[in-house]
Amino acid sequence: MPFKSKKDARAKARLGGLARAAKRREKGAAPEPYAGDFLAFLADAGMDGPTWGAWLALWRVVAGEPLSGAERDLFVRCTGRTRVPAGPLRELTLVCGRRGGKSRNLAARAVWEAIRRDYGAILAAGERAAVAVVAADRRQAALVLRYVRGLAARPAFAPYLARVLKDSVAFHTGCDVAVMTASHQTTRGYSLAAALCDELAFWTVDETGASPDTEVLAALKPGLATIPGAMLVCASTPYSRRGALHSAFERGYAQDGEDGALVWRAPSLEMNPSLDPAVIAEAYEADPAAASAEWGAEFRSDVQGFLDLESVRACTPPDRRELPPAAGVSYRAFVDPSGGSVDAFCIAIAHAEGARAAAQAITMADAEALAAQPVNDRAILDVVREVRPPFDPEAVVAEFAALLKAYGLAEVTGDFYGGVWPGAAFAKHGIQYIASAKPKSDIYRELLPLVNAGECELLALPRLAAQLVGLERRVARSGKDSIDHGPGGHDDVANVAAGALVAVAGLAEPQSTVEFSTWDMF
Repeated sequence: MPFKSKKDARAKARLGGLARAAKRREKGAAPEPYAGDFLAFLADAGMDGPTWGAWLALWRVVAGEPLSGAERDLFVRCTGRTRVPAGPLRELTLVCGRRGGKSRNLAARAVWEAIRRDYGAILAAGERAAVAVVAADRRQAALVLRYVRGLAARPAFAPYLARVLKDSVAFHTGCDVAVMTASHQTTRGYSLAAALCDELAFWTVDETGASPDTEVLAALKPGLATIPGAMLVCASTPYSRRGALHSAFERGYAQDGEDGALVWRAPSLEMNPSLDPAVIAEAYEADPAAASAEWGAEFRSDVQGFLDLESVRACTPPDRRELPPAAGVSYRAFVDPSGGSVDAFCIAIAHAEGARAAAQAITMADAEALAAQPVNDRAILDVVREVRPPFDPEAVVAEFAALLKAYGLAEVTGDFYGGVWPGAAFAKHGIQYIASAKPKSDIYRELLPLVNAGECELLALPRLAAQLVGLERRVARSGKDSIDHGPGGHDDVANVAAGALVAVAGLAEPQSTVEFSTWDMF
């Protein structure tokens, strides 16, 4: 036996384990923080070639370094300012065209911020710093994370790398680069070395009914107060003339007196001269308004916000999710059918209170007397139901038909989706389907005065508020405008709510009735 007893063996094993652990700690000991500035970091990252000239000039401005004559001319073109800011920047807003290198530069800045100092000496024992890279959605966040992982694996930076996790990269300096989606709830509570916001213009209103672009930034800024020199960087291709990006542009562009914040706007070719000009020229020929935003970094004048969050909230009684059916009330319903694989199948029921509701029970002889009375009309939303895919459309029709009957309804209004199928499906359950004579844009247009004047009452449903606020008004080259959801958004719930409210408010034009029976299926 090599040992006198089991106790002696365990003691020797413990000493051996401690020695091996000490060797591992010594081998993996954290190096000294990265000594170079961000321009040196970009050189080590291979991002200092001729195509990166505009970015290098920008980061020289941020670092407070002197500019060459050509770089100063670029600064004037991209900022509208004549004087280079003197002090360190607290905020940087980048309004750049597509494929200009925004995400790669944000990833590089994130890694440099993570390795340039020992955060253990700044923060409390056991606390770790974070560099938050906030993106519009998981796909965009994953793109930035891939850039971060690639940079962290380079020979100049690999000694600082501790662990690579699903949504973050940890460094030996006591800092994690964490990618997050735009949420005012999940971005709170961090001690931030930097906050880097990617594609800020496309942070749509989320399903909680919050406004991410303003509320997420408000949640991030307190986290920047703990670590000296922490900076907020927002980079995005521009879109409509609303939201936090446009507000920052209006507030900071061409403002020589503002040293703590800088707004830099540049088209794609300015920031990335390696792009093919022919591709950009084709985009301008196909759709000048879209191309001026996508490639020219100009905010779109043909896209405007339709409803603001404050107006929607003012029309929403707190904690009202649904109203039960009441005797003696005349209801109207609107439905947005779906096949069950992509879009949601939604229905809304509403009723009127005030003069219009009374008008349903009077004769034509009383109409003039009613018109002379003060109008105190309100369109009340009673029910909104949404079934998200996947689902069986026939089963949803049966469920909605039972709901309609509970409110004393034998008909429902909807669009022409699916040809005769919706009418035939509802007819099997004794419900008449009426095809709306108005397109969706017209219904939304007539909802606008109801909301702005406070003449309707909505339900406290986060998705309803989110979809209403996410609506956009677009003006085509022909001059005709349309109202629909923004890129990547949905408006199924908003569509049915607007249809029901406009119907009971008496604003909709007469509708064309399409009658079905079970024989129509054969």
